[in-house]
Amino acid sequence: MNGVTVGVGARSGVPVDEVLALVAAALREAGLTASDVTALATLEARAAEPGIVDAAGRLGVPLRGYRAEELAAVSVPHPSAAPLAATGTASVAEAAALLAAGAGAVLLVPKRKSARVTCAIARSLPFHPNEDAAAVRLLPRRQGYIAGQTEPRTPPTHHPTAAMDIHAHRDVHDLRHHGDAEVRDEKLIDLAVNVRTNTPPEWLRARIADSLTGLALYPDGRAARAAVAERHDLPAGRVLLTAGAAEAFVLIARALPARRPVVVHPQFTEPEAALRDAGHEVGRVLLRERDGFRLDPATVPQDADLVVIGNPTNPTSVLHPAETITALARPGRTLVVDEAFMDAVPGERESLAGRTDVPGLVVLRSLTKTWGLAGLRIGYVLACPETVALLERAQPLWPVSTPALVAAEACMSRAALAEAELAAHRIGVERTHLLAGLAEFDEVRAVTAAEGPFVLVRIDRADAVRERLRALGFAARRGDTFPGLDRNWLRLAVRDRVTTNRFLQALDQALLIEG
Repeated sequence: MNGVTVGVGARSGVPVDEVLALVAAALREAGLTASDVTALATLEARAAEPGIVDAAGRLGVPLRGYRAEELAAVSVPHPSAAPLAATGTASVAEAAALLAAGAGAVLLVPKRKSARVTCAIARSLPFHPNEDAAAVRLLPRRQGYIAGQTEPRTPPTHHPTAAMDIHAHRDVHDLRHHGDAEVRDEKLIDLAVNVRTNTPPEWLRARIADSLTGLALYPDGRAARAAVAERHDLPAGRVLLTAGAAEAFVLIARALPARRPVVVHPQFTEPEAALRDAGHEVGRVLLRERDGFRLDPATVPQDADLVVIGNPTNPTSVLHPAETITALARPGRTLVVDEAFMDAVPGERESLAGRTDVPGLVVLRSLTKTWGLAGLRIGYVLACPETVALLERAQPLWPVSTPALVAAEACMSRAALAEAELAAHRIGVERTHLLAGLAEFDEVRAVTAAEGPFVLVRIDRADAVRERLRALGFAARRGDTFPGLDRNWLRLAVRDRVTTNRFLQALDQALLIEG
């Protein structure tokens, strides 16, 4: 191992034991020991901090201090506004580690945090005359895959005619656009956001309101974690509570090792956005309308070591068979299954939430959709204890608020699960009514295999139809922000019979005007 350096950021007065504990954990994560470390590095203003000085002494390595402007010039994978405001660099630990390791350095372990310390581990790479120096510097950004293909970006010599849809992989989709933007600041009937109407229910609002008397105490997630574990018949060590599924995607992108991540599209765009923000080059496998947007496991590259898929998938509403998804699992691969809408499927058939026999499985759940808790931010991860520990280490302290924890525990009760099951059956009935109404329009082609609380439809020039619908008082979710779809697609949330009938009348008008 060449030039392993540890970057450390710390608050004033930090004890040496806390510094060494976090450094030791980061070294274990990298498969290293203290004997591999060649230097400890930090901000010059912290270089005289006794806890850091003593840590370098116990490790038996030199302590290097860098000026804030030197650290600020280093590009870091995980910038943060707080250290930038306090010290002038977006990450003391990452910048110091990379700077101390020298030119061509790569991060082995990104920023890890305890209460008063951050640390990161970098290593320098030996340069050989026959290597491209630029390629060495760019080593952390791995080769990606082309949209809709299972081949690497550079076609292999034995397959020279492989079709390459290079333009589809470029950033032509707004991965940060979400349905709430369709209704923000306007009084429209909302078919753009997939949150169940008339939620949270009164009993859940009361439980959340009662929790406000305990806000003086730090959040304690043990009861909620135990409730989630019991609901899925799992040990608590396989559960991680998160501030919504969106936080879980960020944790996965930052904390889990991945050389060649792949996202199966069309699907929720936040997983790819989080991976890209963490410095990964993300491969895409595009499911096609002609195949009913159904997954063929053979289309996923064999060497993909992290695969993300939704089930049922947003925005197609397709529910993939459990055995189809588990066919993607293999040793050395992390298989992330986003089940944010699974509780809207009667019986939660095809769910993998309680499975412990699938290697590398990570299941994400959200309480946002069924219970109307988008503003509270609560979800959870189900995975093996080792994966849960890695993700938890990347979380800030107390990431889930007390009201959110109370809501999570309440939604795991038998009465709540029975209510969710009843709601799932009602959604199915109302979805059938919506699909039947859409079938009356020659201009509309719906994905009829829908199993979620929304349907995907294709209409020529759907973008213009969407604007007509807005003028008529209805918000629909545009489809062109999802990789694999274009301007001719809309996603429609399933609503009650009266709302659906009013929408179908408005759609008839919008199509007449457009025609």
